[in-house]
Amino acid sequence: MVPVTVVFTRESVPLDDQEKLPFTVVHEREIPLKYKMKIKCRFQKAYRRALDHEEEALSSGIVQGTGREAEAMLAEPQEQAEGSLTVYVISEHSSLLPQDMMSYIGPKRTAVVRGIMHREAFNIIGRRIVQIAQAMSLTEDVLAAALADHLPEDKWSSDKRRPLKSSLGYEITFSLLNPDPRSHDVHWDIEGAVRRYVQPFLNALSVAGNFSVDSQILYYAMLGVNPRFDPASSSYYLDMHSLPHVINPVESRLGSSAASLYPVLNFLLYVPELAHSPLYIQDKDGAPVATNAFHSPRWGGIMIYNVDSKAYNGSELPVRVEVDMVRVMEVFLAQLRLLFGIAQPHVPPKCLLSGPKSEGLMTWELDRLLWARSVENLATATTTLTSLAQLLGKISNIVIKDDVASEVYRAVAAVQKAAEELASGHLASAFVASQEAVTSSERAFFDPSLLHLLYFPDDQKFAIYIPLFLPMAVPILLSLVKIFLETRKSWKKPEKVD
Repeated sequence: MVPVTVVFTRESVPLDDQEKLPFTVVHEREIPLKYKMKIKCRFQKAYRRALDHEEEALSSGIVQGTGREAEAMLAEPQEQAEGSLTVYVISEHSSLLPQDMMSYIGPKRTAVVRGIMHREAFNIIGRRIVQIAQAMSLTEDVLAAALADHLPEDKWSSDKRRPLKSSLGYEITFSLLNPDPRSHDVHWDIEGAVRRYVQPFLNALSVAGNFSVDSQILYYAMLGVNPRFDPASSSYYLDMHSLPHVINPVESRLGSSAASLYPVLNFLLYVPELAHSPLYIQDKDGAPVATNAFHSPRWGGIMIYNVDSKAYNGSELPVRVEVDMVRVMEVFLAQLRLLFGIAQPHVPPKCLLSGPKSEGLMTWELDRLLWARSVENLATATTTLTSLAQLLGKISNIVIKDDVASEVYRAVAAVQKAAEELASGHLASAFVASQEAVTSSERAFFDPSLLHLLYFPDDQKFAIYIPLFLPMAVPILLSLVKIFLETRKSWKKPEKVD
């Protein structure tokens, strides 16, 4: 459930309709996922009149076309709860928005919709508000990406499997690859770039997990794919089909991630050797990629940084190369957003979308990520518990210790709590409960005492023990038969009477 507060100004709807305020309208829609599985999304719209400070902020002749000034003036002393939205309905002729725009989505949990003087104003505005709320909340695409590992592949395309799986933490590694240090002396201010650009973004994402960042410089690290030469442009290029073969040779030099408890994201900045400079990436149509970079789902991204040809004029080798970290971090941050499933929303027509905040992440985008992670955690926990129940059902003599049983009870209680909190619109507590459900269910499932190899089915027990006891059982059975026959013979022999 998504709580939506709809605030009407004085001239946004006819006076007859304003007299009906306040009231609440509930809009429900079902999103089918697969056979006998669906998610019901409920938008609970609470309509009310604007307060004095809200009326002043929305009708004070603010500069046209931005809406950010109004959003700053509308900032309330207490922050809105996670997952909630506030939509302000302004006058039909207001200059707050451009005349060709009907709505505005801000970087926070607020939006603005242009009103209408019509007898069906509430119905028309209500449909617009639902479109805005769907764009800012849990849409079908977000659900498909979150549940990609739990749905059939023919239902959703492979692009939905691009975001990282939900985890308690993530490790991010920035690597500078210099395959030709005899020609290039490369310097990059990675610490300053991480502090200025990456860390604010990760701080905003800290609710979704813990992050650790490190960097390294690798010399003589080759891509492992020979680029092709283009005589027309006197440059080298990598086509789209050769890009998957680039990662494996490089990954062996990045350091093992086997000891890591969390998923590892690799971001590589590759400075091509002098013999293959300049080097460009081509798309499927043969045109050069604007960013000269590509990313691999759930792995990371690679950017090729070409050295300016003028640097070689009259310079002795190695040439000193100062990396433009602003251009590099723009690409890596865009890839980081894609890897976390934070894509641009599908806004309704004539809607003005504000840019992100200085952190590079809008508040409602973080809420949408928490929704997706909560649903994914619930699906993972229920799948793990179902697999555990099937395992215990196959092995009748398995021993379940008290600590394993308590983890199962805790996981089931956390799943129920997360589902209840999601249905009540309490996103923050639902996300925490879903994380607890995943942690407890995996602790129970991977407990060493529940290893199925420790227990044998009855047919395997007979197959093991019969060859051992059969040679010993044969003489014992023959002796018993002989004793029985002699005893029976003695019973039939008549007693001798003197």
